[in-house]
Amino acid sequence: MNITHIEHIGIAVESLDAAIPFYENVFGLKCYAVEEVADQKVRTAFFRVGGTKIELLEPTGPESPVGRFIAKKGPGVHHIAFAAGNVGEALTEAEEKGVTLIDKSPRKGAEGLNIGFLHPKATFGVLTEICGEE
Repeated sequence: MNITHIEHIGIAVESLDAAIPFYENVFGLKCYAVEEVADQKVRTAFFRVGGTKIELLEPTGPESPVGRFIAKKGPGVHHIAFAAGNVGEALTEAEEKGVTLIDKSPRKGAEGLNIGFLHPKATFGVLTEICGEE
């Protein structure tokens, strides 16, 4: 698997309107994009921190994956995303090594990236995303 860097850390929040000013005013970060990913029922906001990004995730409904996460665990760190050269190949390789996948093939995520998730039961409790342009 060709992992190049941590692409972003996803943080579940109840409200982007409340969370964005915190990251801007307290940490001095600049939100550079807000986007809705309709098929995932989530709105996202992105900040750059060096070569890594912070992705805030606001559910668009309680039945969404992020909405269920917040209902069960409360707001907080939701996932870590690693950048890979080819997401499909990375998912196949992970599965061949015995990792349980949430996504068997890549799908479109925020910022137009291809994404695929590894099941947290197979990654020591951490929801892990593989993302990239291929």
